[in-house]
Amino acid sequence: MALPSSYRPKPGEIPTQPGVYRFRDDNKRVIYVGKAKNLRSRLNSYFANPDGLMPRTRAMVHTAASVEWTVVGSELEAIQLEYTWIKEFTPRFNIMFRDDKSYPYLAVTMSEKFPRVQVMRGDRRKGTKYFGPFYPAKAIRETVDTLLRVFPVRTCSVGVFNRAQRTGRPCLLGYIDKCSAPCVGRISPEDHKALAAEFCAFMGGEADRFIRALEQKMNAAVAELDYESAARYRDDIAALKRVFERNAVVLGEDTDADIFALAEDELEAAVQVFHVRGGRIRGQRGWVVEKVEDASPADLTEHLLQQVYGDGEGPDRIPKQVLLPVEPDNRPELEEWLRGLRGSKVELRVPQRGDKAALLGTVQENAKQALALHKSRRAGDLTTRSAALQELQEALDLPVALLRIECYDISHVQGTNVVASMVVVEDGLPKKSDYRRFSITGDAARDDTSAMYDVISRRFRNYLADRTAVPEPEAVPSPAGTKAPLAADVIDSNGVPAGDVVLTDTTTPAPRTKFAYPPNLVVVDGGPPQVSAAFRALTDLGITDVYVVGLAKRLEEVWLPDDDFPVILPRASHGLYLLQRIRDEAHRFAINYHRQKRGKSMTVSVLDGIQGLGPAKRKALLKHFGSAKKLKAASTEELQAVPGVGPALAASIKRQLDPATEPAAGEPAVNMATGEIIES
Repeated sequence: MALPSSYRPKPGEIPTQPGVYRFRDDNKRVIYVGKAKNLRSRLNSYFANPDGLMPRTRAMVHTAASVEWTVVGSELEAIQLEYTWIKEFTPRFNIMFRDDKSYPYLAVTMSEKFPRVQVMRGDRRKGTKYFGPFYPAKAIRETVDTLLRVFPVRTCSVGVFNRAQRTGRPCLLGYIDKCSAPCVGRISPEDHKALAAEFCAFMGGEADRFIRALEQKMNAAVAELDYESAARYRDDIAALKRVFERNAVVLGEDTDADIFALAEDELEAAVQVFHVRGGRIRGQRGWVVEKVEDASPADLTEHLLQQVYGDGEGPDRIPKQVLLPVEPDNRPELEEWLRGLRGSKVELRVPQRGDKAALLGTVQENAKQALALHKSRRAGDLTTRSAALQELQEALDLPVALLRIECYDISHVQGTNVVASMVVVEDGLPKKSDYRRFSITGDAARDDTSAMYDVISRRFRNYLADRTAVPEPEAVPSPAGTKAPLAADVIDSNGVPAGDVVLTDTTTPAPRTKFAYPPNLVVVDGGPPQVSAAFRALTDLGITDVYVVGLAKRLEEVWLPDDDFPVILPRASHGLYLLQRIRDEAHRFAINYHRQKRGKSMTVSVLDGIQGLGPAKRKALLKHFGSAKKLKAASTEELQAVPGVGPALAASIKRQLDPATEPAAGEPAVNMATGEIIES
C-alpha cells in the first residue's frame, strides 16, 4: 500500500474551480470518483490528516497510488461527468446503491397480434404499455393472477402459445378460465386485443367503471333468477376490490411521486423509497450501503438520485415529483439533469406538512427499521469475517491485508472434459460477478499440475494485458447531443495537462473487463504439486506480489510454496473455515461447468461432422426424417426433398453418412476437404 504523501500533488497545482477527480491504484485502475465545488479544498482534505479519515476512506487513500482531476464549467457538468465515470469504471470505493434486480413493471404487449400480460424488467420495448413500478415482484404476480379472473388475457410465452396452436389444446390457464385461449381460436384477435385494452384501462385507474358494470350485470342476473351467473359476477367484483385494497390511496389520485428517506450511523446508511403512482403505493425498495466519506445526508441523497435515476428515461421511470428528507446542496442542477432524462419538469421537494410529510415519516421509520435489522444480522458476520481474515494473515505470515482472495479448482473424469474454476472473495464475502471458468485442452489437460499451471498463467496473462491498457473516457457526443468539449483539462498526478474532455454518453454501457485487479492471495485446491505449479506460473510471469497457498483435502492442511511442512490451523479456526468455504465454492463451480461440458459432449448428433451442413439444415433434416436412422437409410432423391438441400449437397451427405456409397452416373463428385464440386 502506498502512503498518501507519496503521490500528493504539489502546493498550488490543484485548481480552485469545480471539477471531478479520480483516485487510481498502482495498477492504474480507478478506485474512487468524486466531485467538488472547489477541487483544491476537497483534495487537500484527503492528504492533510489521512489517519483522521473514516476507515473506508483511509483504506482508499492508502490503496491509491495517484490522483487526477478534470475542471468543468458548472456543477451540472460535474454531476454528469461524475455519473458517467462511476458507471464506466465502477470504482470499488464509491457508494453504490445496489440490490439484486431492477424495477419490476407490469407490461402489456399491445403491439402483438395477441397481446400478452407479463412482469418485465430492464429496458423498455416499443408498443408495450407499462404499469408500476411494483416491488416486490410477488405482489404484482398475485395481482395479475387475481385480475385474470375478470380479464382473461394471454400470459403464456411464445413457445407455449405456438405449441398450443400446433396441438389444438390450450394450456392449463385456458381450462380453468384464466385465459381466453386465443391460441385455439376461442376468441378472435380483435376481441382479445379489446380485452387487453380493458385490462390496461383498469390498471390505469378506471376501476370504478368496471366494478359498476359488474354490479349491474349481477343485479340483472338476480332479477332473472340466474343465481349461478350472479355468484360469478359477485366473485369478480370481490377480486377487483381486493386488488385495490392492496394499493390503498395515500395521496391525491393525480399524484405520481417517489418518496425517499435515509437512516444512518457513522459507517452505514439505509435508504427506503416508496413509489406512488396515481396516488397509490405501487412498490417499495431499500438499500444499505457503507459510507466512504464523512458524507452528509444531502450528499448521500445526491448520490442516491444519480444512481437510481441515471439509467431511467421517460415519465414512467422518473416521476414529476421526488420527495426527499433533506434538500441537496445543488438542487437546481439536479432538477435540470433529471428534467433532461424525463423530458419534462421534475420537482425535488422536502415536504413540511400534510399527507406527503406524514408519508415521508412512514418511509423514514421503514429506513430506521431496515438499518437496525441489517446491523443486527451483520454484526456477527462482520466480526467473524474480520477475525477470519486477520487470523489467516497472521497464520500465513503475510505482510498485506487479504482484501481479495481467489481460489482455483480443476475438475475432470479420468482426464476427459477438463475444466477449471476461479471464485473470488472480497472482504470475506463472495463476489460472483468476478467468477470465471476455464476449458482446458491439449497438453495442459494431461494432469492436474499442468492444468493448474495453464489456468494461473492464462488468468494473470490477462491481468498483465489489462494492466498495460488503462481505459480513458472516449470523446463522444454528450447526452444533449452537443459536440462542444467542456472547459476542462485532465491533470495527471504530476500536474501535466492531458487535453480536453467531452462528456461521455450516459446511456452507453460500461465496458466489462475480462479480469479485475489482482488478488492478495491465490488458494488452490490441492497439496504441494498444485501449489508448486501455481507458484511457478506466477514466477514465470514475473509476478511477485501475489501469495499462493494450497488446501489439501486429506487433513485440511495449508501448504506454502517450497515448504517441506504444512501450516496446521486449529479445527475451530475461523481462518480455516473461511478457506474451506472458498475451496468448496470453487469445487462446486468447477463441477457444475464440468457437468455442462460433459453433457454437451454426450449429445453429439451424427450430423455434427457433416461438411456443408449448418444448424438450420441439420434441424430441417432431422425434422423431415424424424430420426438419424431414417436419415441414414434415405436415398439421394429423398434427401433432396428437404428444403435447401440440392443434388450436390444430398450426394455429399449420403457419401459422408455411408462412405461406401459411390457417385451415381452423371452425379457430380464433391471434394470432402474443400466442399468443391469435381467436374467429371
